[in-house]
Parts: sequence; structure tokens; C-alpha cells
Amino acid sequence: MKNKKINILICGATGFIGKNMLDHFSKKKNAKVFATYHHKNRFRKNNVNWIKIDLCNKVQVDKILKNIDIVIQAAATTSGSKDIVSRPQIHVTDNAIMNSYIMSSAFDRGVKHVIFFSCTVMYPNSNFPLKEDSVKLNNKLEKKYFGVGHTKLYIEKICEFFGNLGKTKYTCIRHSNIYGPNDKFDLEKGHFFASNLLKIFHAKNNEISIWGKGTEKRDLLYITDLTNFVDKVIKFQKTKFKIYNCTYGKSFRVIDIIKKMIKHNKRDIKINFDLTKPSIPVNILIDSSKAVRELRWRPKVSIEKGIQKTIKWLKTNT
Repeated sequence: MKNKKINILICGATGFIGKNMLDHFSKKKNAKVFATYHHKNRFRKNNVNWIKIDLCNKVQVDKILKNIDIVIQAAATTSGSKDIVSRPQIHVTDNAIMNSYIMSSAFDRGVKHVIFFSCTVMYPNSNFPLKEDSVKLNNKLEKKYFGVGHTKLYIEKICEFFGNLGKTKYTCIRHSNIYGPNDKFDLEKGHFFASNLLKIFHAKNNEISIWGKGTEKRDLLYITDLTNFVDKVIKFQKTKFKIYNCTYGKSFRVIDIIKKMIKHNKRDIKINFDLTKPSIPVNILIDSSKAVRELRWRPKVSIEKGIQKTIKWLKTNT
């Protein structure tokens, strides 16, 4: 008798993280993969069953979670740094609603495991590594991160609530800045890494302008290290609720990252600083030792190698 396949639902499978999760799990022989899409068009992919859905519709959410074993929740209303500053409200309402429905319906339907992608914006600036318990609900967040940060914390608390009821397992992954293939390479809506790499690709007169002073720091994690992290969570998490940091473990100044991008593009480009554009002063270090200890996970892709791999993918796919 053949082993029964695991039914995996990937929410937000047309987005950056979702696409990479889809690539990863659709190759597993023991998995039957379902994938959601809404505004963006689905694409051809072997071993994938596509479902068009509005995740803010409770009836639809409850219906698709029937007979699902694992939910990988990568769906979100997202945008780039510009909107985080100028339109922070778009990160709040829909994300709170859809995740409330997904987490509660997963519990009601008896889903075995729900994995939610949180973030690290709720951590304060720090020159020493911060562990998961460094976040307190009364922590003062960076003003420009107030909406997205507290929304993520709200969703984490929903996961903790249902996890404590003891039937479904919940994991919240506080990942750092993810980069790599399938990122949103858009000058206006892309995040830090993708938008700046695109600027370098299309630099006019061998000059680019970056937002801020370039002294802000970022912890960058290559996307395959995140997909491998999810594998480890599914295999090794013992308790019904866990929060894990998932980071490279080292922060780099923005200016140094951009210089690495320029070097691996083999171009001579002048960098100008635009202080009129929105930027968020970030200087944090995140400790992922709990994941190393409990999940036997470590990041494998160096920043140099990750930049090279992303450039190669972008050249092939644009």
C-alpha cells in the first residue's frame, strides 16, 4: 500500500515567497500541493492544483481548508518602502482579516500545521543580537513600522491562542529581509534589495540614486534558506506553538550591499544619496540560535553568493 500524500496548501502562491515555496514543495513526491491566487494570474506548474479565492471571505477560506494537512501562509497585502511610509494603512486591515479567518478555519477544520510568515520590524534597534523574547507588546515600534509591526504581532497572538487549544500546530517565522529569484523587481513597489538591484540594471549615465544615507543596516536572507527553514519546522517542531527567528545573523550597511551588487554586475556606477525619499533608520541584529538548536537549521547561502545567484536569475528572466 502506497503512503498517503500530504495535502499542502500554499496561500499567496503568486507572490515572491509563495512562488518559491511552490517551486520547493511541488517537487516533493509525498506532497499534493494546492495553491491560491487572487489578483495575479496563476502560472503553469506541475503537481499544483490552483484555487482562485478571496482570502478575506470567511466562507471561501473555510471551504478550501477541508482535508488540508499543512497550510503555508504567504499571502499578504504588501508593498515597498515607499508605501510603508506614505500609505501604512494598506498593511493593516486586509492582513488582519485574512489571517484571522485562515487561523480560525484551520483550527476548525483540523489542519495539522499552519506556518505563518511574520517579520522582524517589531524588534527595536540594537547593537547586540535579539532573541524571540526581546519583543514585548508594549515595546515602542519605529513610527513608520507601527501599522505593519502591530498587525504581525496581532496575528502571532492569534496563532498562540489557537495553538494553546491544542489541536493544530502553529509556527510564526520572524524572517529578516528575504531576497532572490521571483522577488518583486519594481522600482516603486519592490523592497530594498529588488528595487536597488533593478536601479543598477537600468542605470542611466552610470549613476543611481538610493534613498537615505546608506548607513542603515539590513540582515539579508536568501530565499532557499527560508524554504529549507520551513522544511525543518515541519519536521522538527514539537510543541503546538512556536515563534522562531530566521535570519542570516549578520547585518550589512545599505551602502555596502549596493556596492556588492555593483561589483557583481561588473559595472562602474556612481552612487548618489536622495535624502528627500522615505527611509527607515534600522540597525538591528537578530539571534536565530533557537532555530539552530531546535530545528538543526543554519543559513547556507552567503551574501556574495546570494547576490550572484539573484543577478544570474534576473538576467535570464528579464
